[in-house]
Amino acid sequence: MNHYFPNMFKPIQIGTVTVPNRFVVPPMGNNFANTDGSMSDRSAAYYEARAKGGFGLITLESTVVYKEAKGGPRKPCLFDDAVIPSFKAVADRCHAYGAKVSIQLQHAGPEGNSKLTGYPLKAASAIAPSAGREIPEAMPTEEVYKLIECYGDAARRAQLAGIDMVEVHCAHGYLVSTFISARTNKRTDEFGGCFENRMRLPRLIIENIRKKTGGNMPILCRINASDELDGGQSVQDAAAVAAYLEQECGVDAIHVSRAVHLRDEFMWAPGQFHGGFSAPLVEEIKRAVTVPVIAVGRFTEPQYAELLVRQGRADLIAFGRQSIADPELPNRARDGQLETLAPCIGCLLGCVPNMLSGRPITCAVNPLVGRELEWGPAGQKKRVAVVGGGPGGLYAAWACARRGHQAVLLEQGEQLGGTLRIASFPTGKGQISAAVRSMIVRCQQAGVEIRTGTRATPELLRQLAPDAAILATGSGPLIPPIPGLDSCGFVTAQDMLEGRAVVGAGVLVVGGGMIGCEAAEFLGERGHRVAVVEMKEDIASDVRPEHRRCLLKNLRESQVLVRTGARVERFYPDGVDYVLADGTEGSLRGYDSVVLAMGTRSREELRERIAAFVPQVLVVGEAASAPGNAVQATGDALDAALSI
Repeated sequence: MNHYFPNMFKPIQIGTVTVPNRFVVPPMGNNFANTDGSMSDRSAAYYEARAKGGFGLITLESTVVYKEAKGGPRKPCLFDDAVIPSFKAVADRCHAYGAKVSIQLQHAGPEGNSKLTGYPLKAASAIAPSAGREIPEAMPTEEVYKLIECYGDAARRAQLAGIDMVEVHCAHGYLVSTFISARTNKRTDEFGGCFENRMRLPRLIIENIRKKTGGNMPILCRINASDELDGGQSVQDAAAVAAYLEQECGVDAIHVSRAVHLRDEFMWAPGQFHGGFSAPLVEEIKRAVTVPVIAVGRFTEPQYAELLVRQGRADLIAFGRQSIADPELPNRARDGQLETLAPCIGCLLGCVPNMLSGRPITCAVNPLVGRELEWGPAGQKKRVAVVGGGPGGLYAAWACARRGHQAVLLEQGEQLGGTLRIASFPTGKGQISAAVRSMIVRCQQAGVEIRTGTRATPELLRQLAPDAAILATGSGPLIPPIPGLDSCGFVTAQDMLEGRAVVGAGVLVVGGGMIGCEAAEFLGERGHRVAVVEMKEDIASDVRPEHRRCLLKNLRESQVLVRTGARVERFYPDGVDYVLADGTEGSLRGYDSVVLAMGTRSREELRERIAAFVPQVLVVGEAASAPGNAVQATGDALDAALSI
């Protein structure tokens, strides 16, 4: 029995299958599949890495069962026998490490893509999922019965591929979910009306799967713990759904997720959400059934997962985006090496937007995701100098060292982490500091020579005589040529957040992008009187929608004054003059401090100064292009390391 997390490492029975531990990779779209619906070598390597990392149950991403419902160009599909060998290759590679494999079967319904398929969207009823979206057609009754057969056929193909179990997607406003929820099901045939009728579609799907797989393939269902909308499925409704699925349909496990896309902050859970935030809802489901229950929702570390399993509040824990950020989580937990864990920071920069747009996913703390096939030792070992200890520099140094190079990291400041460390100060972003720490520890373990408090001058680099230099010098605050700025005594948002500059009780933040708004949020939380002035018509326009909802809510609660569409014309020690788009002039005065957050500029001046004597010079992250983000920084760093 594992000393650190004994309950998470206990085997568990799901139907006829014994899962070796309680760590689950849930189904997550990644766009690694081939355009013909088959699983690619890239897909196989991605899932193999998570099996090798110790996950006991790996769920292949939502797989299309119906030709007319393919939601993206690189969605895996199981409506043709020709793809079976590719799915078998994935299952075999996961089985080689002892993992069990499930596959989620899905019809996207109103969340699909009619332009891609050439077929109209379908749903229980003709209700658009959100403003501006295509109104789906109500699926005709005869087509519903056709679809039921397709689910069974897809499950049979999965069985032939050696996949251990299937999961029917009944959540998130996709097709089956639209039948279950009274909010979206307005039908008057046998699939609409009362609870029994609304559950008819999942019941018949499950029956068809069982018939076509011989009754010995475990069947799971993923359900919403709540739709998070008035008139939608409540947690009480969800408990009744779960009980029905067990008692009337005979499912072998319930996977509890949350929300439809209109409230996707509960689906994607940005960094402001705490780990296991849906646990109280999962408990309601757990009390309703006797079969195993899988919990999901922003789990990044195993401590709370262990507690939930030990207390019987859940049976397995799905580490979704955390399994993207670090496929080695179970092994690190088993070995007591959690300081090296790369935590998901909830940035939603490389996973969700890429998944939704049809591009391969990536990750700020693990740019290697989906690129596992590119990784390997360098052909020739070289001496590499990395300048800058932010996320790009740290990742580049680690990657170079792991590939066999001799890497030295030069950081001008006394602390590593760069702007990523500063980003950990605003509300709800504490996980970022753990990511920085894991990068540092990994560099140390890989043998990187780290020199802090060391300015990388041309003279020093000439002395080091590297074969290659990676410049990850980042960016600095943009200081625009606006009258009064040089004499007003402003402080930068970065200096304020790090505690290098003291601000008064009243603070005017100039700049309403992400940096400015998070600075205002930070100050408002601490009781300062805060105002934000922004030239654009909206604040936080560069922030992901899920983050933005949380951010704006916090600004409202702190009573932060917001002035948008205002171009700053002059700075004063206590505020600014501005002009609106219509020419109206105004002022925001009477503040104790002015915090500047008007953008960033690249720092890459070292490049030209060392190009004459360093054979290969590479510039990454914001040093190459500002403003940027951690996804850009670490992605560039990986590219640089692979090119040396």
